[in-house]
Amino acid sequence: MNKIIFATGNAGKMKEIREILQDMNMEILSMKEAGIEADIIEDGKTFEENAMIKAKEIAKYTDEIVLADDSGLEIDYLNKEPGIYSARYMGEDTPYEVKNANLLERLKGVEKDKRTARFVCAIAAVLPNKEVLTTRGTIEGYIGEKPVGKNGFGYDPIFYVEEYGCSTAELSMEQKNELSHRGKALRAVKEELKKKGF
Repeated sequence: MNKIIFATGNAGKMKEIREILQDMNMEILSMKEAGIEADIIEDGKTFEENAMIKAKEIAKYTDEIVLADDSGLEIDYLNKEPGIYSARYMGEDTPYEVKNANLLERLKGVEKDKRTARFVCAIAAVLPNKEVLTTRGTIEGYIGEKPVGKNGFGYDPIFYVEEYGCSTAELSMEQKNELSHRGKALRAVKEELKKKGF
């Protein structure tokens, strides 16, 4: 049985990935579950570059399909911050409550139509023959006035989706996978892998 090794240790992310790729009939493992430890320096300038850096590094340790994503939040009013630094914004160990509070503070008094934002996810796949594919998914929204919801992680509580009138942390898992940047990028990568015969 073919395996997919995903370059993440994030349990929330792995849950999402398994949901979306479940019909591929492959075993889906995190790099930790696959017993791979690597120190990865993400020094790319774009989401795609960072995803490729991670995937190529993990692919050195295995001949299975390796997937890696790089995702983040771009807030237009803040020059697309935190962008590729979303996970490391204000320091890697800073809780998201603090990061979210800081972003809300920086947007204080800014009217809704200027609070536009998007989640971006780029996924890189390294195939067993070392061919590299990348896909990208985005979800457009805006930054709300306060954090709401318990279903998401990271910046989900402050990111609102107009069509649902709620934050991504208030969406059900099904709704979120349907709409989310990672869901879109994963479905695109799934199509690419199917074209390659996986």
